[in-house]
Amino acid sequence: MQKPLIAVLLASAFSLNAQAADLIQVYQQALANDATYASARAAVAAGRERITQGRSDLLPTVGVSGSVMKSNDDSSSWDGVPGPGTNLRTNQIQVTLQQPLFHWDRWETYQQSKLQQAISEAQFAQAQQDLITRVAQAYFDVLAAQDTLESTRAQKVAVTEQLASAKRNFEVGTQTITDTHEAQAAYDLVVSQEIAAVNDLETKKTALQAIIGTPPSTLATLRTGVNLTAPQPINVDQWVSAAENQNYAVAVAQLQLESAKRDISRNRAGHYPTLDLVASSLHRDVNGQLAGMSGKTNSNSIGIQYSIPIFNGFAVTSKVRESIALEDKARNDLEANRRNAALVARQSFLGVNSGLAQVKALEAAEVSSNSALESNKLGYQVGVRINIDVLNAQRQLYQTRTDLAKARYNTILAGLKLKAAAGSLREEDLQPINALLQQP
Repeated sequence: MQKPLIAVLLASAFSLNAQAADLIQVYQQALANDATYASARAAVAAGRERITQGRSDLLPTVGVSGSVMKSNDDSSSWDGVPGPGTNLRTNQIQVTLQQPLFHWDRWETYQQSKLQQAISEAQFAQAQQDLITRVAQAYFDVLAAQDTLESTRAQKVAVTEQLASAKRNFEVGTQTITDTHEAQAAYDLVVSQEIAAVNDLETKKTALQAIIGTPPSTLATLRTGVNLTAPQPINVDQWVSAAENQNYAVAVAQLQLESAKRDISRNRAGHYPTLDLVASSLHRDVNGQLAGMSGKTNSNSIGIQYSIPIFNGFAVTSKVRESIALEDKARNDLEANRRNAALVARQSFLGVNSGLAQVKALEAAEVSSNSALESNKLGYQVGVRINIDVLNAQRQLYQTRTDLAKARYNTILAGLKLKAAAGSLREEDLQPINALLQQP
């Protein structure tokens, strides 16, 4: 009674281990192991410290300083009579406090620190979107390479059968040697294509491994005949508008422009006076002998300290001119990012719609190519078609199937890139794509 139960458990364990990884599982592996994403995560953690650092220059600073001094002086007068001498031990401790009252450059630095933290957050969000698109691209590249290899091997089997048939017919005298040569040429060609397909598949797997950190296991494949939907909204101008305003590269450029404006004001502050509140408390303890002198001293002070710059060799003026030029650069960078985001959004939108149309056309072409192959096989059997007609029909059918699979993958990827361009791509967007996959 125990043996069947053990067999069932072993079979269940084997089936779990053999289960193919889907897109969500591969993405989770990338979250844990991708070095580029880990770098971005560390960068945003560092960026979150900018506000604390910028605010610190506006807060009071308190310091304690002290000293312990011992002095001995045995001296004689000019006539050789010994003097009184000294033997002193001085302990001194001072507490100082300085509160900035007016430092315009520090205030601008604090405002810039807020912008720098926001920049790091936007760059991290961009890295998250990039990870999604990179994982999806590498995942479907592997599937496309697998489809190409499977199609090539299926074509090889068909060509092998056609070559064997041509050889048999030549031996019995029903066909010429030309049919055999044509079939042999087709066989040699498909063998070379198989070698190239195997190499391409290994390359694509290596690219995926670079993201997830481990050699990829068997991947879930796209279901046959899946229905892909058009992007919503269906108006390209809405996508372009969203890209120009919500794209993370555009957001980073906007924040960098604001920081450049603050930098101008910060550099101009080199001409401004500074004002600080300064307070100190000094305690001094003198012990020893100096004509019987010893004692303690306590002193406290508080006041305003100011500084007015007069001339510094035109350094401030030069820095202001530099920051103005950098602001102009940041403004043009922002415009370039806006245009690029709009371009990517428009291209991705057109890619999705043209991909959908291409998928429909290739689905119809697959049906037609399959019918053409069957007709050519039948015509070859009755003698109205020659061997090369069958080989061409086979090649067309397998090429159509490969193109159809690639068109589906490219359409899915274009949809992800469209959302990334609009700044709306999230991890949840992988769920409907993952639902299109099946265990191989």
